[in-house]
Amino acid sequence: MAEHMDPEEFRRAGYAVVDWIADYWRTLDQRPVTTQDPPGTVTAALPTAPPSRGEPVAAMLADLDEIIVPRVTHWQHPGFFGYFPANTSGPSVLADLVSSGLGSQGMLWATNPAGTELETVVLDWLVDLMDLPASFRSTGPGGGVIQDSASSATLVATLAALHRASRGRWREVGVDRRYRAYTSTHGHSSIEKAARIAGLGGQGVRTIEVDPESQAMRPAALRAAIAADLAAGEVPAIVVATIGTTSTTAVDPLPEIGAICAEYGVWLHVDAAYAGAAAICPELRWSHAGVEYADSYCFDPHKWLLTGFDCDAFWVADRSELIEALTVMPEFLRNAASESGAVIDYRDWQVPLGRRFRALKLWFVLRWYGVEGLRAHLRSGIALADGFATRVRADDRFALAAPHPFSLVTFRLRAGDEASAALLARVNDSGQVHLTHTRVDGRYTLRLAVGSPLTRPEHVDRAWDLLSAAATDILAGN
Repeated sequence: MAEHMDPEEFRRAGYAVVDWIADYWRTLDQRPVTTQDPPGTVTAALPTAPPSRGEPVAAMLADLDEIIVPRVTHWQHPGFFGYFPANTSGPSVLADLVSSGLGSQGMLWATNPAGTELETVVLDWLVDLMDLPASFRSTGPGGGVIQDSASSATLVATLAALHRASRGRWREVGVDRRYRAYTSTHGHSSIEKAARIAGLGGQGVRTIEVDPESQAMRPAALRAAIAADLAAGEVPAIVVATIGTTSTTAVDPLPEIGAICAEYGVWLHVDAAYAGAAAICPELRWSHAGVEYADSYCFDPHKWLLTGFDCDAFWVADRSELIEALTVMPEFLRNAASESGAVIDYRDWQVPLGRRFRALKLWFVLRWYGVEGLRAHLRSGIALADGFATRVRADDRFALAAPHPFSLVTFRLRAGDEASAALLARVNDSGQVHLTHTRVDGRYTLRLAVGSPLTRPEHVDRAWDLLSAAATDILAGN
């Protein structure tokens, strides 16, 4: 019979792993952000079969250093400015360790009472902290739940919207009419994926044009699309508005969009995956004007709020619609607490049955940093991004592509797409920073997103110096 790791051996190995993580964080700035090794390098370095006998943790840590870490894209690196931040922190990692150690399954209140109640309380804290609608609190008609990602939140919202639009028929007979979803041309790709999974198909998604200045959805175009679909006998089911679009962090005009959804009885889901965290700062709550119209809303603490992936906070204004859409009760899950109606069973708020104890890491982060510590983190990133944008604006070789209300700056070389693409490749190949790109108004655009707690002014300065020097070489034909 195989030997198990006993508590004392785990203690020794655990100390070594914590030391390894601390050393990794301490030396990140000395590492290239991305690897230059070709595909297949890690595969070639690994044996073709697992060991027949167990190996010590020290051997695994040695291979981490030798094989794995040199080929990791270092998302926690102070020079990682790609995509959106997906940063963790010490308290989050420690909470994940506790969650793994407990190994609990929280699908029912009965299977983890403390996990369920902690999740409910922490999400109620966030409603108050972000000044979200009171209906989102567990003491009202709605409530919150932690999903793995905003993609899952959008899918769950789509399913609840179909349940409402079909007056309950969807639950039993499926998609028997041509239901439609609406989002801006900058809406996240997960919206189309949710529509496909839910049975609407890619053609069931109407992409609504954006204002060329703000890059935000045009309400008049939304109204026209809904009216046209109704005239064609189709059923508008859900509008997904975005606070902080992926390409430019544009903020869709929720007051106007919400009024249209209310008029037509269409479910409004607000995707604030990245920028929702901004509502923790009172001066940034302008971005959430109109959120009281939302039937559901989500944001990702695992993006800008120092909570390790995966952790999406998702709320509904009326939990009964969500539960009716998703509940399935096999005999083996029946229990007295659930039958009493006095508890929340979060399995009815998500697609999978099982669920990890994610609330612990959000609880640890909120307690360790405190409200003011989290606000300071957000404001620091915004200030660094604003300073970078000031440099871009002052250099006539560059142009800003869109407003930058949060900590993402989008910009391009005025010389055109080819030069901008070459610029991105040149600075990323340096290994010192990592940026990504998008297209805004059809033009190739670079994105610099600040968010790592390790990023300081000198790292943003380094990014600008690299970009400026590379632009000089490219424009000179070198």
